[in-house]
Amino acid sequence: MAEQLDMFNVIPSGEEAAKDSPLVVEMKDLINKLNEASRAYYAQGEEIMTNKDYDALYDRLQELEKITGIVFSTSPTQNVGYEVQSELPKEAHPQRMLSLDKTKDREALRSFAGDHDCLLSWKLDGLTVVLTYRNGELFKAVTRGNGQVGEVITNNARVFDNIPLRIDFMGELVLRGEAVITYADFEKINQTITDDGAKYKNPRNLCSGSVRQLDPGITKKRHVKFFAFALVSAEGLEFRTRSEQFEWLSHRGFKVVEHRMVKEDTVVDAVQWFSDHIAENPVPSDGLVLTIDDIAYARSLGTTAKFPRDSIAFKWQDETAETTLREIEWSASRTGLINPIAVFDPVELEGTTVSRASVHNISVMRELGLGIGDRITVYKANMIIPQIAENLTRSGNLEIPGACPVCGEETTVVSENGVETLYCRDPRCPAKQIKGFAHFASRDAMNIEGLSEQTLEKLIDVGVVREPADIWHLMEHRDRIVAMDGFGDLSLKNLVNAAEKARNVSPAAFLYALGIPNFGRANAILIAKHCRNNWQAMRDLTRDELLTIDGIGEVMADAYTGFFKDEEKNRLVDDLLKEVRLDESYEEDGQLLTGLTFVITGSLVNYPNRDALVRDIEAQGGKTAGSVSAKTSYLINNDLLSNSGKNKKARELGIPVISEEDMIRWLRDGVRPE
Repeated sequence: MAEQLDMFNVIPSGEEAAKDSPLVVEMKDLINKLNEASRAYYAQGEEIMTNKDYDALYDRLQELEKITGIVFSTSPTQNVGYEVQSELPKEAHPQRMLSLDKTKDREALRSFAGDHDCLLSWKLDGLTVVLTYRNGELFKAVTRGNGQVGEVITNNARVFDNIPLRIDFMGELVLRGEAVITYADFEKINQTITDDGAKYKNPRNLCSGSVRQLDPGITKKRHVKFFAFALVSAEGLEFRTRSEQFEWLSHRGFKVVEHRMVKEDTVVDAVQWFSDHIAENPVPSDGLVLTIDDIAYARSLGTTAKFPRDSIAFKWQDETAETTLREIEWSASRTGLINPIAVFDPVELEGTTVSRASVHNISVMRELGLGIGDRITVYKANMIIPQIAENLTRSGNLEIPGACPVCGEETTVVSENGVETLYCRDPRCPAKQIKGFAHFASRDAMNIEGLSEQTLEKLIDVGVVREPADIWHLMEHRDRIVAMDGFGDLSLKNLVNAAEKARNVSPAAFLYALGIPNFGRANAILIAKHCRNNWQAMRDLTRDELLTIDGIGEVMADAYTGFFKDEEKNRLVDDLLKEVRLDESYEEDGQLLTGLTFVITGSLVNYPNRDALVRDIEAQGGKTAGSVSAKTSYLINNDLLSNSGKNKKARELGIPVISEEDMIRWLRDGVRPE
């Protein structure tokens, strides 16, 4: 092992150990230059380097990938396909992943270190992921989950910004790390969202959702990064210390969490160094981790029922501020739970302005003795989540609402394990239907841009949206909407315009938007075709008629007919038909793409293979070819900016390059491309 480490010129300093080797540094620099040149050329029409220079850099990158055996997911030499999944499979971890014991006392860290060398590192605030490599390639990626069972996210991990897809180690390698989104990328993503209410709350939540996407294409756009913090096993290799493991991982192309080597007499000063650099840290963290460096000694310590004994987490002391409680808002959720939200005079905490904090439940509200006008102290738990620390005056004058703030129906107090919570009793409360509202507005349904779950929750909370048809009457509630937190006239105008644009809809998309159980987009298209886009015929289909449609089974037929037999469902549909305009025009199969020739290249997202896409094109009268020529009507490639030979040829001939989604939309809506 020592000989292997010497080959890479080990630097003993803990903070230096995470540095990339010179060849890896050169590779990353080449990737950045080549990708920047591609973006400038294809997205902005600018040429920042000649073809000759580009090819020379590209060739050098390929050479380095062969020399090092390392290939990064962002390398232009890669063409990673995006396999969309219907759900993330679950997988049990070989051994339970424990949490860390915690302290806020710096002296406790000194005592923990004792006379041992330790590593002090950031405790990153994202999503823990376990990576497995076999035969030099990324084999599997699994989230921590509940510590016993995680979700398999291998396809998403392949598009993390800084993860190596191939490494120069052929044995099985298992390592753990944190998937994170930097503050800079978090802000950029939020800036693209015009609706303030739909903006993401913090990088951790955005990262968690990004890592667990069913479509890796979305994950790629979020610029998720991975920082290794533990080497679990490397087949055939033994390490003496954690710092050696970090060094070895760094030379395999992994980004290792920033860390420092400390002892009993230096750990407190090191904690202060990290504290002084929180503002400069580009990735979110919620504390530090202190780990014993000697692996054999660390293993000998064993674990408690909950925690490993070789590591401990350090949490920052929370900054507090005194303010005045002005209001308690009662916010209904999709589960029926109604949460109390404290609204107070704005204060500065951890560099941001805070004016709201969750009170969690009735029991917490009563324990704090909250009342309007009380003087309270607030803080940000882990420097992120606003909380009430203490009530200094404890007037206790708050009343529990007897009616749901959304639907107005009676509420009930539920006591479980000594904790009291407030619930809405109405099963039809709009707050409980938030998933249905979000589905209705989604891209493949009504496609109301900007109407996210977060925005819908706000609109439902204040009572302006009680059924889907209300979405087209938002301007009637202007004063209430613009007064909502994070909203304004521009946000309202954008929503109204998006709703107006969505009025025109195909019968298939409208049917899918209704959210009939067990019915997907493809089923809605089948029914619309069967009824030749006649909405009334679609609505009147009997169970027996449905069973004659290829792909519709008994369970689906029962769900469909049951939906349209429901009096309340029919009322909601009738209300919607007063707002939307159904395009019931219809062309027979085989006509939509007649006279058009398509060439397919690159990886597919929605179709299982190219043959399936070819069948759909040919079913509509279109033709497919293997190469681009003057007779080609469209080139289908999900990577619109690809520098492939087919893309280059299409650009030379002026042939449009479309995505798979474009084709799906044309087929779904029955729209012939211009």
